[in-house]
Amino acid sequence: MKKFKPYRLAAGIGIALGLGLLASAPAQAQATLDAVKKRGKVLCGVSPVAAGFSFADDKGVRRGFDQDVCRAVSAAVFGDPDKVESVPLSTNVRFQGLQSGEVDLLSRQTTWTFSRDNSLGLDFGPIVFYDGQGIMVPAKLNVKSAGELGSAVVCVLPGTTTQQNLEDYFRPRNIKYEAVVFENSDEWRNAYFTGRCDAITTDRSDLASVRAVAPNPKDHVILPETISKEPLAPVVRQNDANWRDIVTWSFFAMVAAEELKITRANVDTFLTSKDPEVQRLLGVNGDLGKMLGLDPKWAYNVIKGVGNYAEMFDRNVGPDTPIGLSRGPNKLWTEGGLLYSPPFR
Repeated sequence: MKKFKPYRLAAGIGIALGLGLLASAPAQAQATLDAVKKRGKVLCGVSPVAAGFSFADDKGVRRGFDQDVCRAVSAAVFGDPDKVESVPLSTNVRFQGLQSGEVDLLSRQTTWTFSRDNSLGLDFGPIVFYDGQGIMVPAKLNVKSAGELGSAVVCVLPGTTTQQNLEDYFRPRNIKYEAVVFENSDEWRNAYFTGRCDAITTDRSDLASVRAVAPNPKDHVILPETISKEPLAPVVRQNDANWRDIVTWSFFAMVAAEELKITRANVDTFLTSKDPEVQRLLGVNGDLGKMLGLDPKWAYNVIKGVGNYAEMFDRNVGPDTPIGLSRGPNKLWTEGGLLYSPPFR
C-alpha cells in the first residue's frame, strides 16, 4: 500500500461544519413571489466559482448549470430568463444567506440530507443533479483507488457533507488520513494544485469542474470510487409553499420537455399539438399557471428561454464541454436514468 507523508498546514482554519454555522433563527416566512415581482428580479445564491455550474464568462456574465436553474425560475415568473441577480455564497455561509433573506433561492450544488431538511428552517426543491462524492489525486502519484490513500492529506471544504462522508468511508476500512479544511473554494483548489494536499474530495461533478480549470487537466485523476450519494437540489425558505412549487415545477417543466422532445428551437411548433399534456404544459389549455400565480405560458417561457433538461446539461457540463460529464443517472427514466417529472395534469 502506498504511503504518503502528510503536510502540516497553518492552524486557525475555521472548521465549524454544517449546522454549527447556522445557529441563527430562520428568517420569518414571507410571500417570496410577491417580493420577487416587486423587486423585478430573482436573487439567486450560487457558487463563487464552479466551472460548468456557476462562473462568470469573459464578459462578466454568470453562466452554468446552477445558473440555468435560477434562469428557469426567472423565466417562469417574468417571462424573461435573465431577470436574475446572482449572489456568490461560500459553502459555510450559503444557508445563512437564504435564511436571512439575502437570496430568494439557493442553487449551488447543495446536497439534500435529512438533517438539513429538518433543522434549518429550509425546504429542498427537486433533485436537479444526481451525484456522488469522489476523490481526485495528481496523476504523478500513480494511485489507482481510494484504498491506496493511507496517510494521505485530503483537502476539504467547511459546511459540506464531504468530511463526514470521508470519515464514513475510510474508518470502516481502517485507512488513516488527515483532513485539512479550507475556508473557501479558492484556497481549497490552490492548496491542492500547489501540492499542499495529496488528494481533494467533493462531489464528482465538482471534481470535474476543478480539473477543468487546472493548468493541465490531464495531470489529475478522479479515482473510480463513489463514496456517497449526493442528490443536489435547490433550496428555499420554509413555509412558503407557493415559491417552493414555482421552483420545483420550473425544473420539472424542463424534464417533461425533454421527454416530450420539446426544445427551445421547436417549442412554438408544439403550441398546436393535440397531446393533452403538451397543451397543459405549454398553457394552451388548463389553468396550471393560475395555480402557481403565474402566466398561463409560464412553462412555455421556461422552455423557450432556457431549454429542456438535456439542453441545459449538454451546454454546461456535457461531453462536449471542458467538464466532460456523461448523463449517467441523470438520464431520463425512459433511458435507464433517475430523472422523472410528475405529470402535468
